[in-house]
Amino acid sequence: MARHFLGLYLLIAATLAVVSWGQDRLLQAYSGPDMAEEKSTAAVVAVLADRLREAPAQSWKTLMADIAARTGLDMEIFAAGEIAGPGTLQRLSRGENAYMRSSGGDSWVLKRIDEGHVLALKSPEPAGQRGPLEWGLTLLFYAVIALVLMFWIWPLTRDLRVLEKAAAQYGNRNWRFAARIKPHSQIYPLAETFRKMAARIDGLIASHKDMSNAVSHEIKTPLSRMQFEIELVQHAGSMAEVTASLANIKTDIDAIDGLVKATLGYAILERADLALNLAEHNFTRLIPAIVESVKHDTQPGIAIAAQVQNDADHVVCDVHLLETVLKNLLYNARRYASSRINVTFTSRQGFNELVVEDDGPGIPEQERGRVFQSFVQLDSAAGKKVGYGLGLAIVRRAIEWHGGQVQIADSSLGGALVRASWPIAPADTR
Repeated sequence: MARHFLGLYLLIAATLAVVSWGQDRLLQAYSGPDMAEEKSTAAVVAVLADRLREAPAQSWKTLMADIAARTGLDMEIFAAGEIAGPGTLQRLSRGENAYMRSSGGDSWVLKRIDEGHVLALKSPEPAGQRGPLEWGLTLLFYAVIALVLMFWIWPLTRDLRVLEKAAAQYGNRNWRFAARIKPHSQIYPLAETFRKMAARIDGLIASHKDMSNAVSHEIKTPLSRMQFEIELVQHAGSMAEVTASLANIKTDIDAIDGLVKATLGYAILERADLALNLAEHNFTRLIPAIVESVKHDTQPGIAIAAQVQNDADHVVCDVHLLETVLKNLLYNARRYASSRINVTFTSRQGFNELVVEDDGPGIPEQERGRVFQSFVQLDSAAGKKVGYGLGLAIVRRAIEWHGGQVQIADSSLGGALVRASWPIAPADTR
């Protein structure tokens, strides 16, 4: 704190000193004496000059000494030839007062006595000199500036140290950003930015850990089955047994390939340098087309209906990501729906809204936040594991890249309702 305070204080003090000095110099150069002081000095000089003119020249010194003893005035008489400056001489020749500053900084008022002599009256308080009171007030002024700066910079320095300590601890793999910065602090927005960044990094680390654990676990099972099938092929007694084992191996390879594709798709959305390919698209045609393609992979007993706002023909989005969002929501609803799935798209109040709801068992309220995490699966309706737990995680990240959010609620159909909303003019958020 001391170094920052001293540097700022010296800078402000030096600036004020230079400005004050420059202002004094300009006033001295371009402005004359005070009007009241000028009249008073002119009257004194005029009276003294008249007294000297009335007296013989040889008695001027005695007269001036007597006046100086009684009044304390400092006076001198110069020969006209000792006065320099054409402007000063012209003023004196016209009978006007002239002003002169000596090399020592003293200020003099000049008045012509006769053709050969000039009276010079020294000002009682020479300009440019300060007394003890003025110096004391000046020091008090700078002390007040120092006090104000100290009160201003101390909370800032204190909060910066707290922020620096928290960042250093986080950099040492503490993975907790505990910087207690009050909302009224000047660096509170900076601390909040750090906190969001730390939370994002923490989430990425946790996501990568979950991804590594899940991938290793998901691959282990099909690999074990493939090893078993290979053993069977080596001891097969007929071509039919070989064909059956090869078919099972192909199924396991497809499962591994599906896991790798899903994991890579989610990893792409977790990258910090993802750039959205934003463009206008006609959702009145796009959404029904996606729904029809999913219908072909759906069991006959489930009906999927789509309702799209009539003027939704210029929706701004990354169409590849939004197609993935809708398909994942439909595939997820298909696993739990009993007989019906509804898809609705509307644009209102500055937001696009895509809703997918089903008539299945729904999602418990305490699980609605967890289902958006990667590799998290709830118990399936059929009692067996389906997919890899990345569908809703991909949906959330894709909508977040559009500057929106995803929420889960209860559906009027009796099951779950998933609502994805994003701004009508989404920004390419990072």
